[in-house]
Amino acid sequence: MRTERVRTVVGHVVLMFGVVVSIFPFYWMLVMASNTTPDIFAYPPKLVVGSHLFENMGHVLDNIDFFGAMLITLVASLGVTVLVLFFDSLAAFAFAKYEFPGRDMLFGVLLATFMIPTQLALVPQFVTLAEFGWIGSLKALIIPGAANAFGIFWMRQYAKGAIPDELISAAKVDGAGFFRQYLTVGLPVLRPGLAFLGIFTFINVWNDYLWPLIVMTDPNKLTLQVALQQLNGVYGTDYSMVMAGALMSVIPLIGVFIIGGRHFIADIAAGAMKF
Repeated sequence: MRTERVRTVVGHVVLMFGVVVSIFPFYWMLVMASNTTPDIFAYPPKLVVGSHLFENMGHVLDNIDFFGAMLITLVASLGVTVLVLFFDSLAAFAFAKYEFPGRDMLFGVLLATFMIPTQLALVPQFVTLAEFGWIGSLKALIIPGAANAFGIFWMRQYAKGAIPDELISAAKVDGAGFFRQYLTVGLPVLRPGLAFLGIFTFINVWNDYLWPLIVMTDPNKLTLQVALQQLNGVYGTDYSMVMAGALMSVIPLIGVFIIGGRHFIADIAAGAMKF
């Protein structure tokens, strides 16, 4: 009993340490955003929340079109996330549960694209979008990210173990076609995997800096990360204002993670109860 109690205490201590390590960067960002720049560089450093948070947020709103950039980023993030969830889960369902000529070879080619650096595709993508006349529009942010190899790989691995072959066979006996099987058999089972992929994709698009910097040529149509970069001055930087902007940009992501994580955990628990 004593050994078991010691293990429990040690486990809780390790978990609490992990929680503190995970939360501290967000707390430190709040501390820097609520103090002045001289306070940030003071020694010893201030570890308590200051009184300049709303003042620094006001400076952010005065220097950039924060909410306009947030709206553009939100539309792009939602658009890419919805398309990725649909196309990646559809392709993964086919790879996992259907036999067709060249399936393994196509999946191998898909995996090989993981070895290609993203930066190598920037120029061909930019030239292609320029030919379409999409440079500077939201289509340049959304369409290139409509599907990706990681999402297909992740959902294929999830679908392979989560969807019983008996369900697919039963649906075929009932006369269900591919899309009906996907909608009625695949999607309900894939919800936990889709929740993770949705969170992962949304956060990646929200935080993307390089691609929006290249394709969004209109200074009045910038994504949030590109707009926040403008807070850095040429001759000096107000780091308290920069951190206030970063804090404001992180708040929506925390909400997305809480909502998506709740569904993810609930679906995992529901699946465990069924089995």
